Amino acid sequence: MNDVAVAVIGTGAIGRAHVETIRRSDSCRLAAIAEPAAAGKAYAENLGVRWYSDPRDLLAEVKPAAAIIATPNATHRELAIACIERGIVALVEKPIASTLADAAAIAAASERAGVPVLVGHHRRHNPIVRRARAMIAEGALGRLTNASVLYTFFKPADYFEMAWRREPGGGPVLINLIHEIDLIRHLCGEIASVQAVASNAVRGFAVEDSAAVLLRLVNGALVTLNLSDTAVTPWSWDLASGESPNYPPQPVAVQTHFISGTEGSLGLPTLEYWHYASAKSWFAPIARESVGIERGDPYRAQLDHLVRVARGQESPLITARDGMLTLQATMAVHKAAETGQIVRPDQETES
Repeated sequence: MNDVAVAVIGTGAIGRAHVETIRRSDSCRLAAIAEPAAAGKAYAENLGVRWYSDPRDLLAEVKPAAAIIATPNATHRELAIACIERGIVALVEKPIASTLADAAAIAAASERAGVPVLVGHHRRHNPIVRRARAMIAEGALGRLTNASVLYTFFKPADYFEMAWRREPGGGPVLINLIHEIDLIRHLCGEIASVQAVASNAVRGFAVEDSAAVLLRLVNGALVTLNLSDTAVTPWSWDLASGESPNYPPQPVAVQTHFISGTEGSLGLPTLEYWHYASAKSWFAPIARESVGIERGDPYRAQLDHLVRVARGQESPLITARDGMLTLQATMAVHKAAETGQIVRPDQETES
């Protein structure tokens, strides 16, 4: 039943992706769109849905059960709190905010009012990730020891025509690596400390184009992340997972995440599981098991989850406070790269 009315605030690329996902859904309906730009009005009119230039007018007049906030990061606090004040469940696109102070304010307001706020780290809804998390929780890998992540890909020159993408905060750490930070937290555990180096040597912009990161997790495991948006490789989740139809399929299976433990290891997104079938010894044969990949659209799963939260059937998979912790750890990468110091995310309280 599509009885749950969902509004979309912001009709940039990700906002329109949410709109199209809603239009394909049988669990909810598109109630209205808010977008101040003329193109947003034309888009809404073409779809035959109500349009508002001011999101507050939409929230007050339409009173949707849920709203998806896909606007610039600096506006997330104001819009999320506007939803909370009206009892509207909100899905805020990642990152939850542009500052930790804003993220903390959203989390506190949500908790105080008892109105859920979800954060759009959509990978958590991917069936591959769900299976990997279950395997780790069930002990298939034993105690986690280390993980390695490759997130190397190529952004063409026209991507940087927007000035903010050439400035600090617009680079692959906050735009792309935040997905990996959230995935590590979700699969492997909380982050105790961060070390990092960054480089802008290829393009020479004020923003980084590459970074190498070392995380120490609370459970003692170590994680390395290798990032670049100027490298011609297939070694990124976006290109390897088949998660989005926007990217061409790879000619061969590619792994980008390698998670190891005392009883076995797991490669993602292929879900290849390595373990000893008999004696656990350096000299014994190690078995490779293909767990099997269940395909699914994480954006559709995320939307269905939002609907169930709006109906009071589920709690958020990732709350505002959870999203704040991911932002906190990602910002710690920037600080560690800038200072050359080991940074503890739990001590970061940026204003």
